[in-house]
Order: sequence, then structure tokens, then C-alpha cells
Amino acid sequence: MTRAIGIDPGTVSFDVCGRDGDELFLDATYPTADVRDDPESLVEVLRAAGPVDLVVGPSGYGLPWTDIRDLGPEELDLLLLADAVDGPRGTIVGGMGRVLEALKESGLPVCFAPGVLHLTTVPEHRKANRIDMGTADKLCAVALAVWDQARRLDVPYDETSFVSVEAGGAFTAVVAVECGAIVDGSGGTCGAMGFRALGGMDGELAYLLRDFSKDVLASGGAAWIAGAPECSPEEFALAAASDRRAAVALAALLEQAAKSVAAESILLEAPREILLSGRLTRVPELRRRLVDALSRFAPVHAVEGYASVCSEAAQGAALLGQGLAGDGGLSDLVDVMGLRGAHGCVLDHVYVSEADSLRRRHPLPRRPQVPFWERS
Repeated sequence: MTRAIGIDPGTVSFDVCGRDGDELFLDATYPTADVRDDPESLVEVLRAAGPVDLVVGPSGYGLPWTDIRDLGPEELDLLLLADAVDGPRGTIVGGMGRVLEALKESGLPVCFAPGVLHLTTVPEHRKANRIDMGTADKLCAVALAVWDQARRLDVPYDETSFVSVEAGGAFTAVVAVECGAIVDGSGGTCGAMGFRALGGMDGELAYLLRDFSKDVLASGGAAWIAGAPECSPEEFALAAASDRRAAVALAALLEQAAKSVAAESILLEAPREILLSGRLTRVPELRRRLVDALSRFAPVHAVEGYASVCSEAAQGAALLGQGLAGDGGLSDLVDVMGLRGAHGCVLDHVYVSEADSLRRRHPLPRRPQVPFWERS
């Protein structure tokens, strides 16, 4: 049996999931603000869970599978892609740097997962001038979706096929899967509108904003359009039934999700399903409206998972941790998804006029070339 823990560092909550073989031993969620203010509290939770083979940690934009012992300034920089690691309290980055440092000092067996851009299963031409094709947590949510569809439909991993819509508390990511492998994706900062985040930004708006901070990327979404940036998804769903601004916001959210699903669907031969996950899909009315908006493309199903509290991304991260730690069936999941071959840097495929300047500001790390699972 392998024991692994997966962590999903969400904008709203940190979700933690632990599996020992097929048994769930950790299923919890904590406000992100609390973890950011007291990173040691997360370390204490992990230690209290007992010894584990591997922890798939909070990975931001992702790295090729990296042991936390190899986490240096360059790796941290590429995980966060921020010029200031500890940004204002409300930013995406927030205290993530402190959380990662606390995990490194803990001595726990933590590793960092790749993002969609790092995968060789995504053709190179689809990566041109892209960075956020799906962060590491979105990739982990897709891993759970592959596992879930395979079990539900009683098919091998390499016969799964779907478009994943992960609608979180701030961002929405849409990812295409063919034969069990991710072949494309649009992440929360470049694709469909999210609950709090605007998604893909108009280039002219970006120009007018000039040197905007990271927190702008988590603004402009459905809650902002509704005029209630701090409302909960449940409050938003209720408001949309009677308030004009909230109704406009919901229409925009649903239509952009449908556009992204349509775009990803054309890359697949015949997706079996559209699979839903994320905080918004736990609100019955929002899930119903998403099903209505997306059912024209394929049957729509909510990812079921195996835990009751923590997020789909945390559950997927725990599965991948078990696979990397040697669990036979879940090792197959890692292999079918082509995750061991992840490589490169999130800036490898940027071709704009300022690309060289960006790479100087965010230099490549000096990482060991041998994957951590192959070291003696």
C-alpha cells in the first residue's frame, strides 16, 4: 500500500486529501487566508496524518516533477510567476512563498507537479505564446476525472475521452483529454470567465492597465459583473434569479464556458462526456445551468471522486502521488496521462518582442536532470 497526500492551493481554500491504498485517511479544507497567515498550520496537519510516501504539494503554474529539496529561488519564481513573492493580502500569490518555505523546512517528502504546458502530450504548436494552459491543480483535477470516467464507464484509462470544465471559486479552466492524455487546455487567466476572474484579457485592456498587479487577474469575473465581488456562489445563484446585473453575469459565465468547450471539442475525435468539477458545480442551480449550456456537445456529468469534503484537485493530486510512489494501478494512470515526461519551462513558448527580457527576469533553474523517483 502507498500513502500519499494531495494539496490543492485554491484561491478560496486549501484542500488536503490523503489516501492509503483505497482508503481515505485525510479529507479536509481550510480557508486560504488562514493557511497564508499561518503556514505552519498546514505542516501540522500533514505531520498529524502520519508518515506518507509522497505529498503532491501546492504547485502554482507547475514545474516538471520536482522534489522540494530542489526548490530554490528560480524554481519558486517559476511556480508563482510574480515579481514580488509576497504580494498584497488579496493577490493570487499572497503568502504562497511562505507556505512553500514552511513545507521545505518541514522535511516532509513533498514534490511539485507540472502544469498542462509542460506535457509532451500537448502538441508544440498549441503552446505558442501560451503560459496558462491549466495550472498544476487543474491538471490534478483532470487526473481525477480520468480515474472517475474509467471506473464509471468500465473502460481502461487509455479509452477515456472528455472535456473537463473545472469551475473554481475564482478561475475556470477547460481541458481536452483524448485516450487518457491531456492534449490541450485553456487556463483560468487566458480562457473562459471565472466566478471572480475575467479569464482571457483583451490585449488593449492589458495595454491600458500597464503594469497591473496579479490581483487584477482574479478580478472582473462573474461576481464582479454582478456588482458583488465578495459574494458566495450560493448568493450569486440566488441573485441571478431576480437581479439584472447578476443575470447578465451568469449569462456571460455560461456562454464563455460553452465557447471554450466548443473550441476544445473540435480537437477530439468524439468526446464521451463533458466532466464538471470545482466549487461552482457544488451549487445545484449553477450546476444545472452548466449542464443545460454544455449538453449540446456531449453528455454532461459531474466528477464523483472518492472524498466528501476536499476538492477534486486535491483528490487527483493524492492519486498521482500514489502512482508516483509505486501503486501499480495508479502508476498506470500516471503513465497513460504521459505525466512522467513533463519538461521545460512555462516561458519556453513565448515569442513576443519582450520574450528575452521576460526570460532574463525569470531565469531557468539549475535542476537535477534525474527525476526524483529514480534517485537512490
